[in-house]
Amino acid sequence: MTDIALRLLRLPHGEGLPLPAYATAHAAGMDIVSAIDQVIMPGDRAAVPTGFAIAIPEGYEVQARPRSGLALKHGVTCLNLPGTIDADYRGEIRIILANLGRDPFVITRGDRIAQLVPAAVQRATCVLVTELDETARGTGGFGSTGVR
Repeated sequence: MTDIALRLLRLPHGEGLPLPAYATAHAAGMDIVSAIDQVIMPGDRAAVPTGFAIAIPEGYEVQARPRSGLALKHGVTCLNLPGTIDADYRGEIRIILANLGRDPFVITRGDRIAQLVPAAVQRATCVLVTELDETARGTGGFGSTGVR
C-alpha cells in the first residue's frame, strides 16, 4: 500500500485541534473533529466546520463518511454519502451532519464527527451508442433480483 500526502492548512478557528488521524493501525478512515460548539435539533442538518482545508493530489479524492457510533447511538449521520472532496477544492472541509434521532445532538469543539477516506479516482469517457448489450438482468432494478 502506498501512502499519499494530504497537505493540510490549519485555519485560525482550528488552532489547538487535533489533525485528522487514524484511530487504529488498520482503520480505513481518519477521524476528524468539529471546530465549533453546535446543537443539531432532531430533523435538522448542519455543515459543521473542521478548522482546516486540504490539498489532495491529482488522481485522488477524499471521501467524508459517517462515524458508526454516532449513527447507532444518536441517529446522527452524514448526508451526501460519501461526500466527495475533489482534488481541486481548497476551501474549508465542512461535514454535512443530519440528526435523524429523537433528541437534540450536542457537538462540542473537538468532538469526532466524521472520517475521511482517501481514494483513487478513475476517470471515464462517455461514448454515445444506439443500443446496449443484453444481460440476464436487463432493465430490472430496485429490488428486481429478489429480497434475499
